[in-house]
This record gives sequence, C-alpha cells and structure tokens, in this order.
Amino acid sequence: MVHLDERVRTIELKLEAICVQSEDCQRLLTIPGIGLLTATALMAAIGDITVFKNGRELAAWLGLVPRQHSTGGKPTLMGISKRGDSYLRALLIHGGRTVVRVAHKHQDKRNQWIGELDQRRGKNISAVAVANKNARIAWALLSKKENYHAAAA
Repeated sequence: MVHLDERVRTIELKLEAICVQSEDCQRLLTIPGIGLLTATALMAAIGDITVFKNGRELAAWLGLVPRQHSTGGKPTLMGISKRGDSYLRALLIHGGRTVVRVAHKHQDKRNQWIGELDQRRGKNISAVAVANKNARIAWALLSKKENYHAAAA
C-alpha cells in the first residue's frame, strides 16, 4: 500500500510539472471544478482548440449534451449522449459534482444558478450541467487565451 501511494505521488508530481509549463493548463485550473487531472487530460485530448467551432461542439464531442429525438418538428431532449472520451467526461462530471456540493457556501451568480438547478433537477443532473458549462468555459478560455473570471453577484 505504501508503494502504491509513492507511485501516485510521483505521477502527481510529473503532472504538476507538465501543468506548470503550459499556460493553457494553468488557465484551465482557474475554472471551479477542474483540477490537475482534468486540466492535463483535457490538454492531452484536445490538442488544438481551433478544431472546435464553439463550446457546444467541444461539449458534444465529450458527450455532455442531451441526445435529441425529433419527429414532426417536435424536438425531444433525452439524457446525455455519452459519446467521446468516457474518462474525460467522468472527470468533468466528478468536478461538477464537487462544485454542486459546495455551491450553497458561495453567493455569486454561478453558484446561485447551481443551487436553483439543484433544487429543481437534483444533484446528478446538476453535476452534468456544471460539467457541460465547464467544458464550454474551457473552450472559451483556450480559444481566447484568457483566465476565468467569476461573474459578480
């Protein structure tokens, strides 16, 4: 067990070194719900952000948008599509779950939205919604080369 902890710590140190060298990785770390593992995995998976036209395309590529079934001009939204990288999607959803869990402690607009969504739809759907939003924010930050700034209350 001690040997395993040492291996995990060694890998974490390597990831931290990689992340320190990358400005884009540092930008991703400013988003609430995105940590070291998620930031480095996103950077490795995405590569060139200009491949995606907008944040929705990135979220769809990750499988974080609702599946649609339309007939007779009436669209029906279903659960998330679950396409793309399941590991990356799981990391984003776990990060979203953490943000939902602590949203009641903060009073900014984003956390108010999360709290209201949690009341209406429940924790799991809220976690996926936050993961979807984080993917879209990540696209915006990487394409515009800016850091994350929380909206004022």
